[in-house]
Amino acid sequence: VGGDVLEIETTVLPGKGSVTLTGQLGDVMQESAQAGISYIRSRAAKLGLKNSFYSAKDIHIHMPEGATPKDGPSAGITIGTALISALTNTKTKPNLAMTGEITLQGRVLAIGGLKEKLLAAKQHNMNTVIIPDENREDLEEIKKEITLDGLTIIPVKTMDEVLEIAFTESPYKPLKTKPRSSSKKK
Repeated sequence: VGGDVLEIETTVLPGKGSVTLTGQLGDVMQESAQAGISYIRSRAAKLGLKNSFYSAKDIHIHMPEGATPKDGPSAGITIGTALISALTNTKTKPNLAMTGEITLQGRVLAIGGLKEKLLAAKQHNMNTVIIPDENREDLEEIKKEITLDGLTIIPVKTMDEVLEIAFTESPYKPLKTKPRSSSKKK
């Protein structure tokens, strides 16, 4: 018996800064999405995004299977990663799962139900799972109960670590600036 794997879809469109969340998301999950967006806004320049990207784009976050209610903070880092992927046009690695709450400063906080989440990842043929470092102790207990062969489990403390692991190439891109014209007086 295991948990389930949630898919998260994001799209970024030209717009005026609206954020749409669909898929019957509870209050805590909606707050996780807002925290992810704020984290990204605080890292805009490092990600090669204009500081005003937020006011010129509409963001839609959707979790399919809308008939099933979803809530909890565990999808925070996943939502943040999906948004960064869409905003920077950077692909994530295949067969990757992750769980963890995100803070505004990009810390990754512990989650509950790790055993069930790892079983779900294994059942869905994931080969890498990112988990909060604060759950490292739980992982040792879980390994005594079930076999996790075939899963590479990577504990992380920060969202920056998540981004290093999750993408096929770095999402950090220098912001393109227009060269200054120089004029000399004679």
